[in-house]
Amino acid sequence: MTVVQSSADVPLDRFAGWWSDVELTVVRADLGEAVPELREVGDGLVVLGGHMSAYDDEAAGWLPALRSLLAQASSAGVPTLGVCLGAQLLAVATGGRVQVAAPPGPEAGIVDLWWRPEAASDALVGPLVAGLPGAGDRKVSAQPTLHSDAVVDLPPGAVWLASSNQYPYQAFRVGSAWGLQFHPEASTTTLRDWAVWDGTVDVEAVLADYAAREAELVATGAVLAGAFLDVVRESASVSA
Repeated sequence: MTVVQSSADVPLDRFAGWWSDVELTVVRADLGEAVPELREVGDGLVVLGGHMSAYDDEAAGWLPALRSLLAQASSAGVPTLGVCLGAQLLAVATGGRVQVAAPPGPEAGIVDLWWRPEAASDALVGPLVAGLPGAGDRKVSAQPTLHSDAVVDLPPGAVWLASSNQYPYQAFRVGSAWGLQFHPEASTTTLRDWAVWDGTVDVEAVLADYAAREAELVATGAVLAGAFLDVVRESASVSA
């Protein structure tokens, strides 16, 4: 499975532990490593977050190749996961739209996600939703987040899976790819580093919210990580 990293301080984080039994190839695009061709990504593709916008081709010259790879992977049946910037790149690559510095302002810390009815049968988020109380679009779980840009138009044909009170498109599926605006992989250390880097959020408040719900955050993140591996393995077994 191939992982593309676009910023030094936006790593695999907890994904590394949850996927410790999987052979991972981490491509450091931010260090000049080339974005792979579709045939090179293996059984699955993960695109992590980053500090640039989904359109910032001048500052991050690898973004056009990465958007192209996401478009190809999602239409070719390759299990793909885009996180935060990765989700925004996926949206743009497949015909959606991202707004830079969206008017609602930064969304930072721990947010409640409202899972839509479509999420219940989804291969990635369905296992998480199944373990939540409530029914239909009343199922809620918390996830870490920190972003100012946002998907404002989903790609044609995309399945909308989750929203928050501030931003509607928190999770979606298009083809064989999923976009998550939130960060299920984020640990306390990583979230603190992002909050300090951002400079506009209350770092102590973010950390206090995280500490209060850490057990829930780790548990739900692990479910999502495991579900993605299940999708990858099932896809590999079918194509073998």
